[in-house]
Amino acid sequence: MFIVTGGAGFIGSNIVAHLCEQGKDVAIIDELGDEAKWKNIAKHVLEDVIHPDQTFEALERHRDRVEAIIHMGAISATTERDADLIARTNFTLSRDLWDWCCENGVPFVYASSAATYGDGDEGFNDDDDAASMAKLRPLNAYGWSKWQFDCWARNQVDKGRAAPPRWAGLKFFNVYGPNEMHKGSMRSVAIQVFEQVMETGKMRLFASDHPDYEDGGQLRDFVWVEDCARTAIWCATEMEESGIYNVGSGKARSFKDLAIAVFNAMGREPVLDYFDMPDKLKGQYQYFTEARMSRLVAAGCPVNATPLEEGVRRYVQDFLATDDPYR
Repeated sequence: MFIVTGGAGFIGSNIVAHLCEQGKDVAIIDELGDEAKWKNIAKHVLEDVIHPDQTFEALERHRDRVEAIIHMGAISATTERDADLIARTNFTLSRDLWDWCCENGVPFVYASSAATYGDGDEGFNDDDDAASMAKLRPLNAYGWSKWQFDCWARNQVDKGRAAPPRWAGLKFFNVYGPNEMHKGSMRSVAIQVFEQVMETGKMRLFASDHPDYEDGGQLRDFVWVEDCARTAIWCATEMEESGIYNVGSGKARSFKDLAIAVFNAMGREPVLDYFDMPDKLKGQYQYFTEARMSRLVAAGCPVNATPLEEGVRRYVQDFLATDDPYR
């Protein structure tokens, strides 16, 4: 049985969907709340639905059946200001799950983040030696918590301490795809474009305040969520070289490209409008992210990045434009 923490969340529920389609037994650990998050898992028969407060009690109950823990549960809002809450959720829980996997010989895959790269001045190379990781300076408490656990995990291995038999930290870049309805302002730009076009017929993007970039030309590494799910499952089941890896497309694309792809998938002519970036973002806005994917490829990962236009077409036509947009 696979345990997926954050299994009703965005990336987690897509991992659950893939595992269930493969005929695997899956239990999730998540807090469903009183909104529609449960719909992300409504199409799948699960072995167990566990509240986070019962995490380790449930792990003991299922101890003999657990094949791997895929840990996607976290506070992922970059705007969260309670650093104590972030540390408990994103660092301490990850450490305790790591220890449980060590004691029970269970593979452990966890969500890191491209937010560990901060402003990107040090590049987006996922070299996971201690010296390279020490150079990174995340810009918010969320990014710091992910960086802190990456460093802690690397330190355990470097010092010859206990480690799971197979482990991976996955630095997800700008993920888009189904089952992100519950994320509010943290949803991908793809769904925001779709909704704005449906409401107004056009899309408003930030104008540029950087001389090297045109309006809407800010670049991001947009990655289709199914590529992330398949990568996480491969790391949990087949990967031979444990470590910390980027998970992106490996190709930076502009917000304008993304918006046009959404219009095309909707069968509409692109209508774009630009507005000035808020003063609080000027001089601090990140204009470029692009995952280096060579290490994950060299490790043998068979997942090929879905081109932006194809991923957006599938997202819009197979999910957003239907009566049932859930995976």
